[in-house]
Amino acid sequence: MSLTIAAVEKQYREKVILKDISLTFEQGKIYGLLGRNGAGKSTLLNIINNRSFASKGQVVLDGKLVTENEAQLTQLYLMSEDNLFPPQLKIKKLFKLTEGFYGDFDWDLANKMAEDFELDLKQKFRKLSTGYRSITKLIMALAVPCDYVFLDEPVLGLDANHRELFYDYLLDTYETRVRTFIISTHLIEEITNLLEEVIILDRGKVIRTDSVEELLSEGKVITGPREEVLNFIQGKKVIGEENLGKSMTAYVNSPVSKELPENIEVAPLSLQDYFVHLTNRKRGH
Repeated sequence: MSLTIAAVEKQYREKVILKDISLTFEQGKIYGLLGRNGAGKSTLLNIINNRSFASKGQVVLDGKLVTENEAQLTQLYLMSEDNLFPPQLKIKKLFKLTEGFYGDFDWDLANKMAEDFELDLKQKFRKLSTGYRSITKLIMALAVPCDYVFLDEPVLGLDANHRELFYDYLLDTYETRVRTFIISTHLIEEITNLLEEVIILDRGKVIRTDSVEELLSEGKVITGPREEVLNFIQGKKVIGEENLGKSMTAYVNSPVSKELPENIEVAPLSLQDYFVHLTNRKRGH
């Protein structure tokens, strides 16, 4: 079973939000959906999960359209910043409502997570802080039986300890029952080790899709005297440059030979730095 986004576009009046988005999410992988504010990430996730409609294109799961298809939609779950739940209901009641729609709710996991996060299931949703609202929604996202789970800014309001606890739970549940997770977040450094595949959106378009392993193997930081660095990076794909006096740092997305000039240093490029320089609009990308 695969989830395919085929030539999806979204336009509000004259403004194009998404343009010709074509992707395939395979089963059993953890994807990172990365993009600057306004790149179209949340719009794309809402379209996939039938919360918004595409101007063009289709979303297909296992050969069947997702749009208005309840059987297909129960295989998808979107956790987002939107609070779609009746605010007066208690947390346990929200869990039961979720179980009623999706079925096979993992109560053992939900209760264990609530205990570890110190979430009172008798508390009303509207009385929770931003962080604990996120925790409530994360518990539901991991406890539902869906094959595709989308997490849009999942750790909003969580402190460092709670974020680390969530990442541990995500990996534990992923190993217990393999599903596909698609995580959209600005905390790229924190999730790099979780991800297998990366999709980068910029200005409504997909500008890169690849494995994390491939991106990190290609990305390099090259530092040294400016003239020597400029000579060394000729013919390479440069995605960013920084100058400090007579020294220069270049960020490249190209293989680098093992034989280096004496004054040149080469270091790995992190996923976050790769993303920042690839989408740096000051350079006209």
